[in-house]
Amino acid sequence: MQVILLQRVAKLGQMGEVVNVKDGYARNYLLPQGKALRANESNIKSFEAKKAQLEVHNLETKKEAEAVGAKLDGQSFVVIRSASDAGALYGSVTTRDAADAATAAGFTVSRTQVVLDRPIKDLGLHTVSVVLHPEVTVKVTINVARSVEEAELQASGKSIQELAAEADAAADFEIANLFDDIGGAASEDA
Repeated sequence: MQVILLQRVAKLGQMGEVVNVKDGYARNYLLPQGKALRANESNIKSFEAKKAQLEVHNLETKKEAEAVGAKLDGQSFVVIRSASDAGALYGSVTTRDAADAATAAGFTVSRTQVVLDRPIKDLGLHTVSVVLHPEVTVKVTINVARSVEEAELQASGKSIQELAAEADAAADFEIANLFDDIGGAASEDA
C-alpha cells in the first residue's frame, strides 16, 4: 500500500514522502496513529494544501521536545524491585515502570516514548532511550535496586555483586579471626 507520511517515521521516511508499506502496517499503525494518509489523488492534493501548516506544527513540537530533552537528557531515575541475592529480578522493568519513574520525578513521559533495547531483568544502572519527537531522542539512566540505600550505592559506582563480594570477604575475615582467637586460647590452656 502506498501512503503519504504526515511526519518523520524512523526507518521509513520524512514528512511528505510517498512510500510503499505492507497493508497491515499501514492499516494497524500508520493510519490510526495519524502518521500517514493513503496515497490517492484527493489525499495528495489535501496534503499539498496542508503541507506548510504541518511543517510549522512539526517545527513547533520539535522545539518543545528539544527544550524538554535538554532537561531530561542524562537524568537518572530509581526503580525499586524485589530481586534475588545474585541480582536477578523477580520479573522485569517495563517501559511503563520507566515512564512512571520519570513522571514521579516531574517529567511528562508516556510509556510509548520509552524504548528499551533489551528487557531489564537485573539490578544495576541501565541506559534507556526516550523518544520525545520523531527527531528528538534522549538517553536516561534507570537505577534498578532493592532499596533506596542500595540505589544510592549503585549510583556512586558500586555494583550489587561487588557489595556482596565485600560482605562475603568481611565475613570470611571475621571467621578467620575468630578461629585464630580460639586457637590461641586453646594453646594457652595447654
